[in-house]
Amino acid sequence: MEKKLIVNPGKDEFVTIDANKYSCYAIKTHTITKNDSLFHIIDQYVSPLITKEDIVFISEKMVACTEGRAYQADKIKAGFVARMLSRCVKRSANGIGLAMPETMQCAIDETGLVRILVAAFAGMVGKLLHRHGWFYKIAGRKAAAIDGPCSYTLPPYNKYIVLAPADPCRTACDISDRLGGNTVLIIDANDLGCEILGTSDQKTDVSIYKKLLRQNPLGQSTQSTPIGILRPCHKTIKPPQ
Repeated sequence: MEKKLIVNPGKDEFVTIDANKYSCYAIKTHTITKNDSLFHIIDQYVSPLITKEDIVFISEKMVACTEGRAYQADKIKAGFVARMLSRCVKRSANGIGLAMPETMQCAIDETGLVRILVAAFAGMVGKLLHRHGWFYKIAGRKAAAIDGPCSYTLPPYNKYIVLAPADPCRTACDISDRLGGNTVLIIDANDLGCEILGTSDQKTDVSIYKKLLRQNPLGQSTQSTPIGILRPCHKTIKPPQ
């Protein structure tokens, strides 16, 4: 596979915040599995393409897959509580979330039954008060980052449940060291926006990167572009056509 920087269809090549302009590229890879080494992926696809000032952002889903944190949905046995609670979750066009028993069971296993029950109670109170998001504020990012199977997802993950990375900040730091010091972000993005799960620079203002990446430049379908870079525009190059 030829290694090059691309801009996914429907995404903007340039993003701006506070008068600072960046070019925003994606990097196409093979389909990543638990048999792949994350460091080898970085060496193969990222190292040959980046400059010193580039900010590297990586899909949390890819990181989780290399950690063996992706599971076939039909292999997960959901308990009674998971089946009951999943019925109370509204399904979104951007992902099934915890609205199926198997993903809810994963949330319980990841964060603990008590925390999920408290989050469910908070969610119910929030609905009565017409407030949204209280469930995930209590359940936490590990629960919110769980991806369920979707028909538009790259196979075989259209039939998998993928958990959040085990330690995204540590992983971001390790990759940064591998690259020689580039800022590295582990992101959870969809067409509604972007969350930063981990960063190699603990002093960085992640709200800036959330805005720069809110267009979801990696896509959430079958693009097979789980890695991207932000490049200050004085270093911009035109992606190969």
